[in-house]
Amino acid sequence: MLRVRPLHFTSRPGPWETLLTALGMAITENDAGWQVFDAGSGRLALHTVAAGATEDGTTALAVEVGDLAEFARRTNLAAAEDGATPAELVTADHGEACRITGPDGFSFLADKASHFAQCADADPALAVAGVWFTEDPTAAARTLQHLGARPRPVPDQDDTADFSAKNGGVLMVRPASGPARAGLGFEYDGALEPLRERLASAGVQVSLTEEAFGRTLHVANPDAGGPGVAHVPATLWIAGRHHG
Repeated sequence: MLRVRPLHFTSRPGPWETLLTALGMAITENDAGWQVFDAGSGRLALHTVAAGATEDGTTALAVEVGDLAEFARRTNLAAAEDGATPAELVTADHGEACRITGPDGFSFLADKASHFAQCADADPALAVAGVWFTEDPTAAARTLQHLGARPRPVPDQDDTADFSAKNGGVLMVRPASGPARAGLGFEYDGALEPLRERLASAGVQVSLTEEAFGRTLHVANPDAGGPGVAHVPATLWIAGRHHG
């Protein structure tokens, strides 16, 4: 199995819960400083940190798998034709995991899924998108294919790549200068106007933009505007899903 489950660090869990609930996500784990929200496709984990902490407002790419050892074996077998071994079993601070490292040096964790079923209460049209920003998008895309992510057509550009994960969520590769890093977004496979109304009625600042390749909602990022988080983007995006 493969499910997208980015990990977002924030000192503002309350506003995040308001936003994610308005998006139609459902809380499926709720411990001190740790919450997991299910979308119709994919999950997002929130980890509470102190305001001004280095990681405040940042996202770590992460996925969930069924069996760590089997996932690592299959990934390295698929990558052997490229002479690569991207998967390594590791012990992280939260337990056993599998670390995936791309040719650009970017790495992220695959964790064993704590529960397999997607929450039926979540909005089925909403998907979580984990983004890999890199100077080498071709190599990053190859790495995601080795994981078993399924390529999806991208209508607009050659240097971007989109993938769907078998058990939910979207993985995207986007070209960017500087050190490789992770990003977070969402997709919505339905009319954006009702979603915009739902967000606005929850007190979330939201705007709809029409772009050449589709329509996107931009919502105020709960982490933006505070001290020490100048690196945080002002908005998060929810892209209307195109069907190629």
